[in-house]
Amino acid sequence: MDRVSFRSDTVLSDVHLLLPNTCHLMSCLNGVGQPVFVSKFRILRGGNGGDCAADLGSLGEEGENGDTAINPQTPLDEDGDLDVVRRPRDPIKDRVGVYPVILSQAEVASDQDEEDEEKQQEVIRIEHTMATPLEDVGKQVWRGAFLLADFILSQPTMFKGATVLELGAGTGLTSIVMATVAKMVYCTDIGEDLLNMCQRNVALNKHLTEPTGGDIKVRQLDWMADDLCTDSESDFSWTEEDVAELHDKTSFLLAADVCYDDDLTDAFFRTVYRITSHLCKPSTVYLSIEKRLNFTLRHMDVSCEAYDHFRHCLAELQGMADGKMKYTIKQLENFFPQFLQYERVDQLELWKITSSPLQTSAEEV
Repeated sequence: MDRVSFRSDTVLSDVHLLLPNTCHLMSCLNGVGQPVFVSKFRILRGGNGGDCAADLGSLGEEGENGDTAINPQTPLDEDGDLDVVRRPRDPIKDRVGVYPVILSQAEVASDQDEEDEEKQQEVIRIEHTMATPLEDVGKQVWRGAFLLADFILSQPTMFKGATVLELGAGTGLTSIVMATVAKMVYCTDIGEDLLNMCQRNVALNKHLTEPTGGDIKVRQLDWMADDLCTDSESDFSWTEEDVAELHDKTSFLLAADVCYDDDLTDAFFRTVYRITSHLCKPSTVYLSIEKRLNFTLRHMDVSCEAYDHFRHCLAELQGMADGKMKYTIKQLENFFPQFLQYERVDQLELWKITSSPLQTSAEEV
């Protein structure tokens, strides 16, 4: 299998679609025969509060009034935009598709040097698939994970030393970023093949998490089930110590772009309620979502049914009157710095859900 094939039920993330083919390094086939790739994402830490623009090179100098003056030698087009010179495309070399490459011993040594350099530059290496059926979209990297990772990197003090649970972690990118500031991260999803991939990604990025003392445990968490998996025969089951730590210490929950199917969205909010109602401390859920617009024959118009159902579930959670929990919902502005290179489109949203026992709320009043 030397190239990605598409079918009518194939879904491809914009993150992979917009990356050059040279950034997709095919490494193997997974347990179900899907091509597995390794992509690299560099954390851009500039001098301007982590703004990625400061890490892309000096395009100008600061003027007397604090504004940025464009260097007169910087090439601009007729509209005043940066004119990037691109090398001419070679129709033979620049083929559409991904082709495996046989590495020589010298190239392997060169790759080792490159890997050592990447560790110094804070490069995230993520193993993933591309062009998957809808049920396997967790094996791809999505912009919602980048948005949530940006938020985490912009608020390191908030998450420092925390115990965090991520729901629907997929490839584990957000959990890996969280582990650079938090003490313990429970990275959860379902499916043995996906969890194995997530575990390998955790191992690939120990150079980011070990210096800060952050730990990641990959665990199975099925939203359709009523309890955590504690079967000792399962590779990703929960131990008694895990369950106790989850309930006693967890203060943050994360979820990146997990609400794309109505049944899964319902199950997700049931899981959020079940977990937060069993935590010993008030907790906060940070949830990213991308509003995807589609033309539907039922409406004969552009709509976003998955997003509309997500908003409906948010409203139901906030209006819940079970006498036990209180939930406060707030949409956050996406004005924080961008540390990862991706297109932060207007359809990307970040939501904050604050949960607390109703008794605690009454005492505060």
